[in-house]
Amino acid sequence: MQLLEPIVGWQAEMAALRRDIHAHPELGYEEHRTSGLIADRLAAWGIPVIRGLAGTGVVGVIKGNRPDNGHAIGLRADMDALPMQEVNTFAHASTIPGKMHGCGHDGHTVTLLSAARYLAQHPDFAGTVYAIFQPAEEGGAGAERMVQDGLFERCPMDAVFGMHNWPGMPVGSFGLSSGPIMASSNEFDIVIEGKGAHAGMPHLGIDPVMAAVQIAQALQSIVTRNRNPIDAAVLSVTQIHTGSAYNVVPNEAILRGTVRTFTDVTLDLIERRMGEIVEHTGLALGCKARLRFERNYPPTVNDAIETAVCADVLTALAGPEQVITQVEPSMGAEDFAFMLRHKPGSYVWLGNGDGTHREAGAGAGPCMLHNGSYDFNDDLIPLGATYWVRLAQHRLAQPPAR
Repeated sequence: MQLLEPIVGWQAEMAALRRDIHAHPELGYEEHRTSGLIADRLAAWGIPVIRGLAGTGVVGVIKGNRPDNGHAIGLRADMDALPMQEVNTFAHASTIPGKMHGCGHDGHTVTLLSAARYLAQHPDFAGTVYAIFQPAEEGGAGAERMVQDGLFERCPMDAVFGMHNWPGMPVGSFGLSSGPIMASSNEFDIVIEGKGAHAGMPHLGIDPVMAAVQIAQALQSIVTRNRNPIDAAVLSVTQIHTGSAYNVVPNEAILRGTVRTFTDVTLDLIERRMGEIVEHTGLALGCKARLRFERNYPPTVNDAIETAVCADVLTALAGPEQVITQVEPSMGAEDFAFMLRHKPGSYVWLGNGDGTHREAGAGAGPCMLHNGSYDFNDDLIPLGATYWVRLAQHRLAQPPAR
């Protein structure tokens, strides 16, 4: 593991900055303090700054001092927190009730800042590196907003790369895979309108509860009987809301849930079949049933060529035994997918360990993403930053991939 010495030397300073951000979490599109800290640091290191993309987004522009070969890449970090309560009580725990850096975006931000600092001080490369600090990954589609606001027009680049810490993977290890690595995220509401009645005289009404039960069961037939078994998909009904009394057949029932897929083709199939099942099951039981299906994040699909480049860099950095090149994809979702729909690139996981890095005062829960006991592992900062630097140096030295 050959970490870059200047980055290692900055670890304590950058870890303190990470903990400051952790203690002052900001939700999507509210990252004014965080983006201000980022912009100030970049400017102090002589890095030109672009602000205002997606409101609070920040991009640092780092140019090499070798003859410009016209190449450019983007390195992206997310910077928003989650609307959840932290249960940790250590010194850098959240100071804002109901807000927490429970996914490690504070660490992602500081890791990319460390890499930007090094590249600015060691610009012995050709081309341009755009350090992208993105707002609102947690449900706000900040990546999509940055693209819509002209990210790739103002910062033309050949490829874009992302990285996320991954609890449970050992520190020092990386995971990546060509093709889908994270699923699409979609949500649905099903509203079933019946006719209320006394529960002792149900024949005088139309029962939406029975329709809800049958629709919930029938939806699973899509995954087991309509979907190609080799195409991964999840359809989960997570809520059923209906009724208010023991002896009343209600007027209405509502079902809610999520659908996850790795391909748009499978998602199209599921949405179509859901609509058919909802409508016709409702009609068969005398109810009016309608589906609202919301596509939130598309699947995160890594480009084969760029993923091979990342694998080469990681193998040289960490050794082949520390790099899983065919990591099992996750049914979680990531809005970096929107950037990968416009530019080739790759998204990798960096092992966050088993949670033993947490200090006294950590919550009793597991150190997993979106858990109130989570905390980013500061030992990852020099490792992740060194990867970013080596990737930029290696990728910009290559001839165009396409």
